[in-house]
Amino acid sequence: MPMSERSFLGLSAAGFHRVAYTQWGREDAARTALCVHGLTRNGRDFDALALDLADRWRVACPDVVGRGRSGRLSNPALYGYPQYCADMAALIARLGVETVDWVGTSMGGLIGMLLAAQPNSPIRRLVINDVGPFIGKAGLQRIADYVGKDPVFEDLAAVESYLRFVLMGFGRLPDEAWRHMAEHSARPRPDGCYGLAYDPAIAEAFKAQPMEDVDLWAVWDRIRCPVLVLRGATSDILLPDTAEEMTRRGPKARLVEFAHTGHAPALMTEDQIAVVRSFLLED
Repeated sequence: MPMSERSFLGLSAAGFHRVAYTQWGREDAARTALCVHGLTRNGRDFDALALDLADRWRVACPDVVGRGRSGRLSNPALYGYPQYCADMAALIARLGVETVDWVGTSMGGLIGMLLAAQPNSPIRRLVINDVGPFIGKAGLQRIADYVGKDPVFEDLAAVESYLRFVLMGFGRLPDEAWRHMAEHSARPRPDGCYGLAYDPAIAEAFKAQPMEDVDLWAVWDRIRCPVLVLRGATSDILLPDTAEEMTRRGPKARLVEFAHTGHAPALMTEDQIAVVRSFLLED
């Protein structure tokens, strides 16, 4: 199925910014899916999933502002969920559809939760990948320890080695998946080396407040669409008790856990893709 690189203008309090996305599948597909990545990642993480879904869906995989090919915000304080939700609403409007299926990993899952909890939400079915309405500060601190750093790498092999370490929770992936992530996570520097393809300033808002537990149960309880929750068996972000509680209250989600995986399942392997596809195909 064809893939194209596209973009639109989002608006913040500091002015307009470019939001890039990849689109897969036919323009006239009966359904549209949005796949939204984690905190420091980008939309190309979903290439394998999007390719699989593209026979039935038009799939849009955005680079959230500050990541990948998208623009940067001049005021780092604006990097936060209000801006991310506004940009994703603008993308849905750009796509010209009334309903979407949503697949969100970590940060992308939280954006999906926030949008799905709104009155008249366009989200038809929601897949939340390894995040939930309660996040303990210990897991957040682990992320804070590496987000916002601006390392320099001699070559793509060094980028790949770094990603294999900080993203070890993605689990057992083939070498080509790690190479793919390295290629799309690297930013060429003027000195011939590589940096990471995200704005280190995204960490400023993340670290602006003292690290505390996140409690979004009030948001969760307002969600009305069907929800599938995916969890890495050793995740320190979506804890077992939280995942189980998500099946008992609010939208009473379906829960699938993947062995040999932490935070977060990469959604790049056949078994994980099949679980997502099967859920989204349900009416």
